[in-house]
Amino acid sequence: MTDAPTTAPASPNATAGAEAPPDATALAELVCRGEVSPAELVEETIGRIERLDPVLGAVTVPMFPRARTHARAPLPDGPFRGVPLLLKDLGALLSGERYTAGMGVLRSAGYKAGVTSHVTQRFDDAGFVICGRTNAPELGLTVTTEPVATGPTRNPWDPQCSTGGSSGGSAAAVAAGLVTVAHAGDGGGSIRIPASECALVGLKPSRGRISHGPVAGQGWAGAATDGVLTRSVRDTAALLDVLAGPEPGDPYTAPPPLRPYRDEVGAAPGALRIGVVDALGGPAHPSVGAAVRSAADLLAELGHAVTDGHPTALEELDGLGRSQSTVIAVHVAAEVAAYEAELGSAIDLDDLEHETRMFTSWGRQVEATRYVDALDWQHAWTRRLLSWWRTDDRGSGFDLLLCPTTTVPPPPLGWLSDPATSGTRVRDMIQFTSPFNTSGQPAISLPLWWDEDGLPIGVQLVAAANREDVLVRIAAQLEAARPWAYRTPPIFATSGPEVLTPDDMP
Repeated sequence: MTDAPTTAPASPNATAGAEAPPDATALAELVCRGEVSPAELVEETIGRIERLDPVLGAVTVPMFPRARTHARAPLPDGPFRGVPLLLKDLGALLSGERYTAGMGVLRSAGYKAGVTSHVTQRFDDAGFVICGRTNAPELGLTVTTEPVATGPTRNPWDPQCSTGGSSGGSAAAVAAGLVTVAHAGDGGGSIRIPASECALVGLKPSRGRISHGPVAGQGWAGAATDGVLTRSVRDTAALLDVLAGPEPGDPYTAPPPLRPYRDEVGAAPGALRIGVVDALGGPAHPSVGAAVRSAADLLAELGHAVTDGHPTALEELDGLGRSQSTVIAVHVAAEVAAYEAELGSAIDLDDLEHETRMFTSWGRQVEATRYVDALDWQHAWTRRLLSWWRTDDRGSGFDLLLCPTTTVPPPPLGWLSDPATSGTRVRDMIQFTSPFNTSGQPAISLPLWWDEDGLPIGVQLVAAANREDVLVRIAAQLEAARPWAYRTPPIFATSGPEVLTPDDMP
């Protein structure tokens, strides 16, 4: 990859801030002690959105009147009572409220959701106050958040850079301090890539851990899942406790944990065997390689057995890409058809963005046998991949894989949205994230490195199937050894009541 942005490695401890801002757990504790009210938190959140979002472009569907009403009404006595939350404008439906899935046609039609998703209901039951929806690319089909309908979301670390996608609006909102936590979703890296590019914690849960009901049984043949973006491991763990668990009618579910994930924070992970890979099919970008090697050294210092090694199945990128594209195309075509039925009229392909138009046209032509063949290939490949984590004589016995989250630092806006080059660049960007959507394994991106330009670069840890507990333990250990929450982007530190515009940013 010769035309990517290039930088040299730099110290991960440069430009440290003085104090970490409160996370969602801390805000909930303040509410519980009566030191602040839900209404006060919501007003502060609305004020920050009104002041900072004109430059960020993170919140595309404000729900301020609803948030104010809910904050003043009796809230469920959940673990996050009164804490403001933003929902990604893709997934997590809320009955009677506007929803666009990043699509201009739905936005123009004033489309509103007819049901509430189980994941949204769980946020409500936990006591969160929903304040709006965040920007997302059309149907989540790329790894940058630059939809035509609403414009780009800008990275708080550098407003000329992408936030990643498809949960880029949520990532920008949390990184800039609009909220402490936001809903996200991941079908090929859409939680982890924004987490990497915005210096956040981004966990993709195991397949079946979080319900897709009541509308769907699974997304993208089980590759897609809901989740959150946060600034702390304890928030991520506690939110997984909130969202995890089966709902009636789910076609399958992940096995329940032995104890709450929140209890894994601070628990000793033991001495783990960790394999490391920083590149597939070519040399690593210098900053990405530096981030992975620095994390490997830190893990070794913490007492883990760290060696170079990875599943050979990860090298089957061409076959994996073909099967994933077939599956996604069929699901996108079906999703467009479902919206046509709800709108009562056909959607003109010319009203769709390039990726959506391409996948819709292709998906309408895929034969059923070809779709099943793609699924069968993925199942066989997943068995080859997962054997690397097996501890018996048919596996390698590794506990974790350490690898990049993204293959380059946060790229400039436009670098991933040009139809002439986006296909190749997106495939390159997701080579370390999308495999684990297909396999259904849990994976987490952690903000352990910043390059010499001050841009964050996350590293990814991947556990065996259904072992989020291992990921939470090791993530908390790394967070304690190399804290990151005190580091905030320039837009976060901006003070004053004035509304910011792009002209105010460097």
